[in-house]
Amino acid sequence: MKKIIIGMLVMAVSLFLLLSYFVEDVQINKYKDMAIVQEEQTIEHGWIPGILPKSAYDIVETHNIDTNTVFGTFKYKEHDEVSFMQHLTDLNDDNQTMQWGRFLFRVNKEENYVKFRNKTNKGQ
Repeated sequence: MKKIIIGMLVMAVSLFLLLSYFVEDVQINKYKDMAIVQEEQTIEHGWIPGILPKSAYDIVETHNIDTNTVFGTFKYKEHDEVSFMQHLTDLNDDNQTMQWGRFLFRVNKEENYVKFRNKTNKGQ
């Protein structure tokens, strides 16, 4: 009986370790507006770029703690477009990618919609 219990315990620990190795620690967060982003201190955590316009809303960020990757989107009001775009540097690539610090952006001006991601060590 002891052998069966020890065997089951070893199997449970092995299964836990195996799953923790293969399952990544990914978190998805949604924010109504910048007030909530600031309240949650996600900019300080590096999950959201510090240059989002004050009018940013429907903010979504996905971060993977294991790989240190961040992906996100947000919408903004048109009156903030010029001041937001002034912070970005055009990388002159075929994908119309822009950069600010360690973040890359793609801006759809017609829909006032932005996708962003961080540059990981692999991507730098």
